[in-house]
Amino acid sequence: MNREPFVIAGHEVQPGTTAIVDLPVSVLSDHTPMAMAVHVLHGRQPGPTVFVSGAIHGDEIIGVEIIRRLIRTTQMKHLKGTLICVPIVNSFGFINHTRYLPDRRDLNRSFPGASRGSLAARLAKLFMTEIVARSDVGIDLHSAAQHRVNLPQLRIDDGSKQALELARAFAPPVIVVSKLRDGSLRQAARDLGKDVLVYECGEALRFDETALRIGVTGILRVLRKLGMLKQDRRMRMPVATDISQSTEWVRAPMGGVLRAFKSTGAWVEKGEVIAALSDPLGAKEVEVESPEAGLIIGRTMLPIVNEGDALFHIAEIVKPKTEDGHTELEQAFEGHPLFDEDEIH
Repeated sequence: MNREPFVIAGHEVQPGTTAIVDLPVSVLSDHTPMAMAVHVLHGRQPGPTVFVSGAIHGDEIIGVEIIRRLIRTTQMKHLKGTLICVPIVNSFGFINHTRYLPDRRDLNRSFPGASRGSLAARLAKLFMTEIVARSDVGIDLHSAAQHRVNLPQLRIDDGSKQALELARAFAPPVIVVSKLRDGSLRQAARDLGKDVLVYECGEALRFDETALRIGVTGILRVLRKLGMLKQDRRMRMPVATDISQSTEWVRAPMGGVLRAFKSTGAWVEKGEVIAALSDPLGAKEVEVESPEAGLIIGRTMLPIVNEGDALFHIAEIVKPKTEDGHTELEQAFEGHPLFDEDEIH
């Protein structure tokens, strides 16, 4: 039985082939054309259609490298179904090292978009029409905002059994069940009946090798769960997955110089001192305590803070899987067989 070609923006991708398709977005004021590049891998055999997207926020570049590595894995030669990879959704922000579009709008608050709206709305509409509407499931790759860092984690909503099953297959250190936000890709996709897993990790404008490896292996595990790739014993993850239903940011009680005693992946107890804040003259110092027991899944990287600044993001978890949280992540991925030179080149 011959499989039909995959059609996107008028382009046909034949079964068993790959193609890079440029979707026109706009023309800059100096007449430079801007496009959204889409890498389509169309398997010889039928199966689900999955999209993987990066850099919806232009400075969250780690997703670009995850997708590059994903496409180059040898497992893609045996893909069933179709994989749509969009490494850079927000080219404007990517080029300018910024989260936003030129109109200062946040693309991830502009979905589902409008064909005659703002630049952000038009780009969102294009992505929904050409990518999301053609897919069964999506994986959207993000990092923390500038001057913050996130522990590798998946975010899903609690309205889909499939999303939880796929999140467990991804096997991140933490799965955070979070509410859908108006204007987000996840909300717009849910309105179309599509599940989108959001992978958060690392820092803006930086690569983190452990987070990269967790991202690549996690996506491959999801594709296996969906029957798009063959099972591989090497993909077993030695790191346990925690699930959180509630998170809270600890904020600075005063402005000053921050000395953090805990980092991402650390387990903290309620009332435990996790940092100290001092004024630059050394006349005053206050201790910052954890308001609850949980896992630190994000934190500021800035030692200079103002009153009310977000310092630590703590996820409430009923029972920690390891005594030291997830500080063993780097060791867990050292020498992982997926990352032999023969596998990714």
